[in-house]
Amino acid sequence: MLQRDMERIANLRFIYESDDTHCVNLLRMKRVPFFQLCDLFRSRMLLKDSIHSTIEEQVSMFLHVVGHNQRFRVISLTFRRSIETISRYFQEVLYVVGELRNEMILPPATSVHPRILNSRRWYPYFKDCLGAIDGTHVLARVPVKMQPAFIGRKHTMTQNVLAAVDFDLRFTYVLAGWEGSAHDALILADALEREDGLRVPPGKFYLVDVGYAVRPGFLPPYRATRYHLREFGNNRPRNQRELFNLKHSSLRILRHGMDEHVPLEEAWAPNNNDASAPNDVYPDNASWAMQRDIWAGQMW
Repeated sequence: MLQRDMERIANLRFIYESDDTHCVNLLRMKRVPFFQLCDLFRSRMLLKDSIHSTIEEQVSMFLHVVGHNQRFRVISLTFRRSIETISRYFQEVLYVVGELRNEMILPPATSVHPRILNSRRWYPYFKDCLGAIDGTHVLARVPVKMQPAFIGRKHTMTQNVLAAVDFDLRFTYVLAGWEGSAHDALILADALEREDGLRVPPGKFYLVDVGYAVRPGFLPPYRATRYHLREFGNNRPRNQRELFNLKHSSLRILRHGMDEHVPLEEAWAPNNNDASAPNDVYPDNASWAMQRDIWAGQMW
């Protein structure tokens, strides 16, 4: 066996046999879902093991590229494969991932999620919540004449991608293609107007960040009010707006049921100094903002 082949096998064994921490660092995915994904490709014959490369190696190369924004030339040194081989397998995996889009991106369930139903911190205030919506910037390469529109706040060319996820961290809607300079609210408006766009059942809503205004179907936190967990530190919420924002923030990152970052209500000391925040209400939707105020008051 050639030295190159031995090094490649050793590298793959390190990836496959590492713990979840190393696997996430390497592939941006834990071991169990990684092998489940490979088994899915194999059982449906979407990918095939070859005499030269297993499906696990093909998927590993793909995840290295998309997870770390690596060039094929760099990946070739890691996997001891030619640039042509990596490019070919990358295109094959990319195609089959696209074939699973109708299974990976599904409309959200309209029933109350168990993690909300079984938590007095979020029930009944967020019982009609479908999940969370946010934008993320993905590096892009575009023709020179189009580059100014794609340059965002960090002075790099990106696409602004809108994504909605439920409380099991499964995608329920994705809209890609907008320029990096586009505002999140504009992209959301486009998603709602599209024939195959984002749909929010009556009475339901998504959690969004302060970049969006209050409107039916979308619930942002209060502006000019502490929000992120790190802003609170060891301090308790001082008023109902801060309490609402703290619950809003913790629910957006909820992963495993109980959230250790939210202190017990019994430990909170009330503070009636509840200053008004700047206007963040979408025109003609004051009733939705009033509902947010009602929920905040009930939490307090």
